[in-house]
Amino acid sequence: MIKNNQTKFNYLHILLDALVICISYAAAWYLMIGRNRGPGAPGTLPVHVYFMALIVIVPAYLILYATFDLYTPKRTRSRRSEFANICKANIFGLMIFTFILFAGRNRPITGPYLVNFSTRMIVAFFGINIVFEAIFRNVLRSVLYRIRSGGFNQKHILLVGYSEAARGFIERVRQNPEWGYHILGILDDDLKKGSKTEGVDVLGELTELRGILAANDLDEIAVTLPINKYEYLKPVVNICEKSGVHTKFIPDYQNVIPTTPYIEDMEGLPIINIRHVPLTEPVNAFVKRAMDIAGSLLAIVIFSPVMLVTAIAIRATSPGPIIYAQERVGLHNRTFRMYKFRSMYVQQPEEERTRWTTKGDPRVTSVGHIIRHTNIDEMPQFFNVLMGSMSLVGPRPERPQFVEKFKEEIPRYMIKHQVRPGITGWAQVNGYRGDTSIQKRIEHDLYYIENWTIGLDIKILFMTIFKGFKNAY
Repeated sequence: MIKNNQTKFNYLHILLDALVICISYAAAWYLMIGRNRGPGAPGTLPVHVYFMALIVIVPAYLILYATFDLYTPKRTRSRRSEFANICKANIFGLMIFTFILFAGRNRPITGPYLVNFSTRMIVAFFGINIVFEAIFRNVLRSVLYRIRSGGFNQKHILLVGYSEAARGFIERVRQNPEWGYHILGILDDDLKKGSKTEGVDVLGELTELRGILAANDLDEIAVTLPINKYEYLKPVVNICEKSGVHTKFIPDYQNVIPTTPYIEDMEGLPIINIRHVPLTEPVNAFVKRAMDIAGSLLAIVIFSPVMLVTAIAIRATSPGPIIYAQERVGLHNRTFRMYKFRSMYVQQPEEERTRWTTKGDPRVTSVGHIIRHTNIDEMPQFFNVLMGSMSLVGPRPERPQFVEKFKEEIPRYMIKHQVRPGITGWAQVNGYRGDTSIQKRIEHDLYYIENWTIGLDIKILFMTIFKGFKNAY
């Protein structure tokens, strides 16, 4: 019944998408042609010619949406990734539309129509359709979240094996009721049947898997075996697949495999790379560097008056240099000199090297309190970006002595040095800066490194502009 309901929902979703495409097209026609069209206006095509094109446009766009994974049921899909796919589908649609328009102008049958077909309307349709489709899907998402949070439209799932992966899955499902997952129970040899673990019922041992599958109507099975029981993996998967229930594997080494794994196919042998860093790809690295150069030059020009006033204020209120250069560890573990406006009284080198800045720190000057709170002290780092030792966005660099300390204490700490450090970053805009959890900071840095896109960089820059760094003191 649930699967039939899902199929019906998919059909309804496709029909609503078709309606959104038609509305977007009609809106583009009205804005570019219709509202300026008088009776018998010359130089324009008849209305029915424009709208006959929908016979081709609607199915073509629906195929593009399917191609870009917009109909795959993914309850945990982020709004950002869905919006990115909407944009990609529409970009391809615009390219196809434009190609047909220009390629068909020399054809005897279509030529007269395509020559007069409004290119402005095509561009308007492209923009309007992205906006309307994003609004529609966000409204649909909100409705589904409300339904699922209320206990309806649930997906019933069985966990096979109790491990760190199982605990992580249970915790995330509990924190996100809008996903609509109902965990029926857990099967594990080391847990007592009839008890509860993490609030979930223990239904029995692994040997009872066949019986549990036969007795329950499940939507999914998640194999969450602990790493020391992977010899059971093959027989467990065989039983699950014979049941016909969709099965997925949540590995118990998620601290080793990245969030977005990079998988190579070596003649049928799957190879999972331990770390996928998009910025090691030449095209991505070039795009980010170009953005850094353009952005830093623009920032230096725009903020030069602010930097000049700050320099004068620092010189007038406390003795010492205006610019403070500190050794930090950057890309490929290489050290560099990171520049800041001096916001503290001049200290002895031993004191400066061994202390974090904390709230109410007496070393901060009167001007320093202002420039640290407003992040003006970071502005000289635009020159670091321009010279290539830093990026606009990336993990914050640490001093060498702290790097030596943290690399022994925090797993995966050194991975952050596979990309250029940044003025701002995913950890900083989420509040992990200064005297805060290093572990949480590294988790956010790793998420950024593994999931980098230009869109994520732009999002972080906007969050920095409108929200600033949190915990700046």
